[in-house]
Amino acid sequence: MKESRGEKIFYLCNYLFLILLALITLYPVIYVLSASFSSSDAIRMGKVVLFPKDVGIDAYKYVFSESQIWISYANSIFYTVVGSAISVALTVCGAYPLSKPDLPGKNILCFIIALSMWLSPPMIVKYLNFRDLNLIDSRWVMLVGFAGSTYHYILMRNFFMGLPRSMEEAAEIDGASQYQILSKIYLPLSIASLATITLFCVVNQWNSYLWPMILINDDAKVPLQVVIKRLIVDLEGQLEKNGVVDTMFQNLSEEGVVYASIVVSAIPMLILYPFIQKHFVKGVMIGAVKG
Repeated sequence: MKESRGEKIFYLCNYLFLILLALITLYPVIYVLSASFSSSDAIRMGKVVLFPKDVGIDAYKYVFSESQIWISYANSIFYTVVGSAISVALTVCGAYPLSKPDLPGKNILCFIIALSMWLSPPMIVKYLNFRDLNLIDSRWVMLVGFAGSTYHYILMRNFFMGLPRSMEEAAEIDGASQYQILSKIYLPLSIASLATITLFCVVNQWNSYLWPMILINDDAKVPLQVVIKRLIVDLEGQLEKNGVVDTMFQNLSEEGVVYASIVVSAIPMLILYPFIQKHFVKGVMIGAVKG
């Protein structure tokens, strides 16, 4: 069917709006990447707009000169992979029974879980709880200490509730157990929601900074974000040491190191997201259909 003039104008305006929105979204990423390869003078004088000025890699040399950076990178990958797997497993195990209409006390359990979204315990209470559980300065505090998320439970529960009840009834007639129903029917149909929850967990684990800084003191166990912050703080002291700029750091600026650190820490997320983008978008839409 031939498009009318009004439809052509609408599509043109829609495309122009989406292109503008994409440029607005991409520009901060491009700027950070360009600034990370630019000299300190170019950054301070505002010469960096779109492309790098006075190209150099001094900021990256400083970031990777810290021997702790590679250990912390490995720690972050370990916490992200294992911690996200534990979070997703706990979410599935919690959301599956809550999706059953005949679960005794279901409404009370759902109310208690939802209530935790508004009545989260304060930091001191959490810290004392971790201390009493002997999780301070332990890798387990990063793996299981923050594994549960009310939003993830609700999202997964809503998806399970949207699946046809007839499939489960047919499986029960064939003699399937609840574990078999979950592993062979529900989970294969939940790829989109699982991808969504996995991405949320991965991003939360990878970007965690405050609690690792408070709970982990051993340098061999700290994640990447803590080490990067330490690098920036150390650089501030070196740049203004005795009121004179150290010649070793004359080509560096705090802003350049910050931008280089952002690029270094964002690379894994930029690599991962394109592979699960379609599942992520689909999972968010499906999880919002039924409450």
